[in-house]
Amino acid sequence: MNKHNFLYFLFSAVMMIAAAACKKQLNVGNPNSPTLQANVNSEAGLISLAKGGVYTNGFDNGDSWLGDSYFSLPWGYQEAMADVVSAEASNNQVSVIGLPDYAILDDGTKVPNPSPQIALIRTYNTRPSTGAGNNVLYYHWLNMYALNSACNLVLSLVPDIKFSGDAASRANTIKAWCYWWKGYAYASIGTMYYSGLIIDSVNGASNKYLLKDSLLSRSNYYYNLASSTLSSITSASDYSTILGELIPTFCQSGNGGVLTTAMWIRNINTMLARNILLNKLSPFVNNDPAATITKSSTGTMSSGDWNNVLTLAANGIKKGDFVFTGRSVASNGFITASGGTVASMTTGPNQSTAFKITERFTQNFKPGDARLSSNFYMGGNYHSTFGGTRYSLKDSLSSSTTYVYGGTLVGQYELFIAGSYEENELMLAEANIRLGNIDAGLAYVDAVRSSQGSGVAAVANTGLSLAQALTELTSERRVALVFRGLSFYDSRRWGWTYAISNGGGSYGNKLLTTSDVLNTNVTMNYNFLDYWDVPADESVLNPPAAGSAAVVNPNF
Repeated sequence: MNKHNFLYFLFSAVMMIAAAACKKQLNVGNPNSPTLQANVNSEAGLISLAKGGVYTNGFDNGDSWLGDSYFSLPWGYQEAMADVVSAEASNNQVSVIGLPDYAILDDGTKVPNPSPQIALIRTYNTRPSTGAGNNVLYYHWLNMYALNSACNLVLSLVPDIKFSGDAASRANTIKAWCYWWKGYAYASIGTMYYSGLIIDSVNGASNKYLLKDSLLSRSNYYYNLASSTLSSITSASDYSTILGELIPTFCQSGNGGVLTTAMWIRNINTMLARNILLNKLSPFVNNDPAATITKSSTGTMSSGDWNNVLTLAANGIKKGDFVFTGRSVASNGFITASGGTVASMTTGPNQSTAFKITERFTQNFKPGDARLSSNFYMGGNYHSTFGGTRYSLKDSLSSSTTYVYGGTLVGQYELFIAGSYEENELMLAEANIRLGNIDAGLAYVDAVRSSQGSGVAAVANTGLSLAQALTELTSERRVALVFRGLSFYDSRRWGWTYAISNGGGSYGNKLLTTSDVLNTNVTMNYNFLDYWDVPADESVLNPPAAGSAAVVNPNF
């Protein structure tokens, strides 16, 4: 396996070959077999392969970890590290990955964590630990490189397929599909890991590890290639026919549907803006807009960066645009109703759910916010040293006026896989606020609150200072974009996950002790690894070539 990304071999055997009916849209075949060319020699076969490469290889873990998809455990780690959820189960280190090094309670008591995160991660970043389900670094890498490899295979087959209708438009739709998901995969790796591999061909070989910045540049390359490919499509009907077959029908409801080429290009612009925003620091520590982080693995947002975000987001997702979403289905889907998302695994009484909503999350709602009162309830406190909570997330909630945060009914919860209107609006908000256009920025915060039915009074044009405006912005991003794979990255770039000694930390927090005492001004010293090391399953099986970037983050 020398010089080969191990995940290609691990997951290429689960790509989908045929989709005969709706209930079997995600059944899989084996493209590693000698019959690959025979199986995928038609337009229908290629569409099935392209669909399965994303929803099966990329998002359905095919393993027995906590939950059952990429959006359960890998995203669960991120929500835990953002202190949005806590966990009691010991599966896959999920109960400890998000614990701070220490917390200082209202009375000055310092509560230490005997297993700080960085030491924990590095202790268990071994192949035997992966086999035992204890290596947190493995899962995110696994799915995203499997997704990338699947797209490489599909792209290699496009020239050999005889397409019906407007052949060029149909072929370009499939190409754009693959370019989009390759951009997504490289962005996911570059935003999470310190270094990674660029592999853009079938059976591609590389042991040259590149810094995360190169992965993000490659992501931007593929996003832009998807955009230009979409712009070249001339037959709207052929395009919509192919895309309608690529996106499972059970994902074509609510905010999900068959995007027009213009909608998809706007989705791409949102993701390009995201790549900038999530990978530069914009510290806002202890209500200080001028806070600095003295040691990190990335730089700080400049005015040029903020203007680039502003330009991209101004041409990003608009209200009413279709975006890429997921839904559970009774059988043969890629997420289940009860175990496929962090949201579903947080839904229900806090003493019995895998994830528990934290006090640090609920404290971000403003008084009278209908999203809090409609979705969450108190009763039956859950106790733990750092993750105790009074709140539970309601199940089977149906509302036409207020955003629904979770649910375990089949098809109920709408998973946002990539960008969304709310994310785009809040990028416009933050960029404007940071560039000095405070009220213009706050108007976007108001728009998101209105869209989600918060019932909260508008804050634009109320004379807020920069610090007050950033408080509104950071609080709204935490509550409006929760469970969308963004929470940890926000906490990181705002400086909260860095050590207090390094200029970071989180202040003014609520914490429920094991003796049911609610503290309201707690200081949290998370001291987390900002960008993860490469999993040992990759770096050991595929040792770095001379001149490679470090596979262990050297800043921590």
